[in-house]
Amino acid sequence: MKLSGEPRLTRRLLLVGGALAAGTLRIRTAGAAPSGDGISHSAEAIHQEPIVNAQRHQVYQVLTQANRFDRLMALSDAVKSMAVKPAPAQITARAGGAFALFGGYISGRFVELIPDELLVQAWRVGDWNRGVFSIARFEFRTEGAGTKIVFDHTGFPAGQAQHLAEGWYANYWRPLQMLLS
Repeated sequence: MKLSGEPRLTRRLLLVGGALAAGTLRIRTAGAAPSGDGISHSAEAIHQEPIVNAQRHQVYQVLTQANRFDRLMALSDAVKSMAVKPAPAQITARAGGAFALFGGYISGRFVELIPDELLVQAWRVGDWNRGVFSIARFEFRTEGAGTKIVFDHTGFPAGQAQHLAEGWYANYWRPLQMLLS
């Protein structure tokens, strides 16, 4: 399995991620003291570039079709650790369409879909404060015989970057590689 290394936060990624989040949704960061100009300087972002040994179309289908996402969930660390099997994934793959994954623990709406090229989601974890959504952006690029997923996650509550970054690998990228290899 070929996955890129640990996620790295760089100044460029923080600026790009912050611009993406600010341009799409109003972000509320708990505990962040804004500067005198009303701008928070405590934004976090995740950038990952896993490579999956499958075609872009196959990767896109897994992330946009409930029956295929259910197979991914079954391989995830989250589901393996649950005492009971979670409810099936619910996915309405169209702009504005809702999704509920991992028994509803992850939910949101699709913001933009370009088949086999791009997915943008307003994405949230069930225990976040009401009305708090982040932006998850998946860009699919052909990489040899496989697909590189250029992934950016922005606008999530402060202090969650490490947990979320690990979760993307354990519950999305590794299971995706297992499912499609």
